[in-house]
Amino acid sequence: MREIQASEIRKAIRDLCIKANKVLPESLEQCIRAGEEKEQSSAGKSVFQDLCANLDAAKETGLPICQDTGMAVIFMQIGQDVHIAGGDLREAVNQGVADGYLEGYLRCSVVSDPLERVNTGNNTPAVLHPEIVPGENIRIDVCPKGFGSENMSAVRMFTPAASKEDIIGFVTDTVAKAGSNPCPPIVVGVGIGGDFEQCALLAKKALCRDVSVRNPKPLYAELEQSMLESVNRLGIGPQGFGGTVTALAVNIEQGATHIAGLPVAVNVGCHVTRHASIIL
Repeated sequence: MREIQASEIRKAIRDLCIKANKVLPESLEQCIRAGEEKEQSSAGKSVFQDLCANLDAAKETGLPICQDTGMAVIFMQIGQDVHIAGGDLREAVNQGVADGYLEGYLRCSVVSDPLERVNTGNNTPAVLHPEIVPGENIRIDVCPKGFGSENMSAVRMFTPAASKEDIIGFVTDTVAKAGSNPCPPIVVGVGIGGDFEQCALLAKKALCRDVSVRNPKPLYAELEQSMLESVNRLGIGPQGFGGTVTALAVNIEQGATHIAGLPVAVNVGCHVTRHASIIL
């Protein structure tokens, strides 16, 4: 049994909140920087130049990549041979988020109640997804999620009679309805299977996967490519000004489901789909 202090988790989450909001994953930054060559419209090329200039400015100034520093979504894979000592896990997580957002001068955007709309002032509580796994380590992924893109997400409960074309069409229609709202070029996370809530969680996990990593199953890797091509044929383009690059990547995660169902969720991410991780 390995002991990890709650204070260590708190500090790790503090640091990851700041890092994720200021440093884009390398593979996603490469996609954006390569976008100008792939984009065929002059307006779209100009937008890509601006996006790259924004990334450079964030590095030079130490400011967040985007003014919407998001709601803190945290995935934790906790080894079953780990004992967390010195405090409550959820409290340590929220304290880490509060430390990161206040000390990092990040915008606090969380309200304590969805209808009363009172800002908590420190971007807590976080959305926490803990998972027990074999081992004696804890992997933490902090994924700040802005809501310009989150609001464009959707779930549809298909029947098993739905075809691959139906699923591609749903993903494409979701992006079409979103238009310029999620600040394209976007990253699209797709969850297929599970039930109503697990499907959405699969889509969130897919969205937070490195854009350079394809689904290990050829069936889903091919579907990712087909969805990407379909979305890019929409012509929405960078920031909605028209063009050939509406999406940078489509990631799919799948799960077991009921014989009577085929849930599909689409979680939309903006061009700064952010995440940072550490293993304790």
